Amino acid sequence: MTNTLGIIICFAYVFAILGLAEGLRRWRGYGSGFTRKVIHIGVGMMIWFVPFLFTSPWPFVIPCVAFMAINLIDWRYGLIGSMQSENRGNLGTVYFPFVAAVVVVLFWGRPPLMVAALMPLTWGDGLAPVIGARFGRRPYRIHNSTRTLEGSAGFFVAGLVATWLALWIMPGLPEISPAAAVLPALVVMLAATLVEAVSIWGLDNLTVTATAVIILSLWPFL
Repeated sequence: MTNTLGIIICFAYVFAILGLAEGLRRWRGYGSGFTRKVIHIGVGMMIWFVPFLFTSPWPFVIPCVAFMAINLIDWRYGLIGSMQSENRGNLGTVYFPFVAAVVVVLFWGRPPLMVAALMPLTWGDGLAPVIGARFGRRPYRIHNSTRTLEGSAGFFVAGLVATWLALWIMPGLPEISPAAAVLPALVVMLAATLVEAVSIWGLDNLTVTATAVIILSLWPFL
């Protein structure tokens, strides 16, 4: 597969996810709090296909930069209803493609680590507010951010399962058995959950991913 085709597929995939989310918002009546997370998880899962779409990490940076610009424009003018956040100071949609590009560049050639590094953000951060809104009964506040213990628990469990599966299932080096994937996934999510809990100003997209990258970079995989 050529890199040009990979770029086209990335754009088509993301716009398809946006279309799905916008359809859910307009025709099914789901609020942007839900559709924003559909986009978050759907786009994050694209990382599983990146090693098969490109021959090097750099072509993938092109759609990432493009979506940083698109998301910044959308954040400023509110063009896509399904992506809107109640917190106008939250630049998470801009940070997401940035951290995706960084992860791919850093872990190119090590696909299990590449995918695993983005799973705490994709599934943990994607499901935490949904679970917190539905089941949250024990709120806590850090600076100007309010979270719930139930949401943080959802962040941990969802991220743990996704990170463990990425380390185990994703083909490539290092080859990691399901048993050997448990401890690094657990350490990543314990640290990421604590970091996410105290992250402010919408910086959790950066801090959570940075935590996962540091731990996976230092972990002594055989």
